[in-house]
Amino acid sequence: MIFYPNSGFGQATMELVLALDLQHNMVVHGKSGQRATYKPLDWGLSPTAEPIGFVKATAPKFLYIADLDRIEGKGNHDALIRGCADLVERCYVDRGVQTPSDLLTGPHLKNIIGTETSLAKLSQYHGGYLSIDVMNGKVIPTGDSPESVLREARGWDFEGCILLNLGFVGTENGIGEGTGPLAAWRSAYPGRLLYGGGVASPADLDTIKNAGFDGAIIATALHKGAVPAEAIRRGTWS
Repeated sequence: MIFYPNSGFGQATMELVLALDLQHNMVVHGKSGQRATYKPLDWGLSPTAEPIGFVKATAPKFLYIADLDRIEGKGNHDALIRGCADLVERCYVDRGVQTPSDLLTGPHLKNIIGTETSLAKLSQYHGGYLSIDVMNGKVIPTGDSPESVLREARGWDFEGCILLNLGFVGTENGIGEGTGPLAAWRSAYPGRLLYGGGVASPADLDTIKNAGFDGAIIATALHKGAVPAEAIRRGTWS
């Protein structure tokens, strides 16, 4: 695996990434990973839920895209993803990768391989980011603890990991104690580590940064005005 010497506790800044869920050619919003209930995100920072217009209006430096249709085996948004990626410096993309042959190529793209969807052994991937998908405190689908998967990821060839707490997505409840011990997760994995799910306030971002994470993924807090748009456009939180 690749080690990043700047990963560590109490760092001055961390990366701030805007999350964008695609479903039926629209940007959608929902809660707790209940994808059947997601609705077009036609409120908030962007006046449109059309993906290209949405990214132009929000103008993030870093973007995270989840292609919900492809994750559920109902088509894909590959052309739209590439178009969105052209508008940002870096675009993390989760499109339900099952094997290394599924990876999407193109400028600015960083593939995400999720524990939820990968059918191949995680040791078979080279590059990209591992998304440790968590529901009710357990990694799906195996039921392992996040710490154990992070420790195992030390021996795999990813560029970094994302701790994605699906049950907290869109809830506005904050990261709270339910996310588990952030410090323990950070100490389990010495490479680049990002957190997503339930971030509701600047205080949550401070907690994640102070725990030593290299980045945080947000959406609802931005659209509700809890986190200023300038931060997502700058791409850092300090």
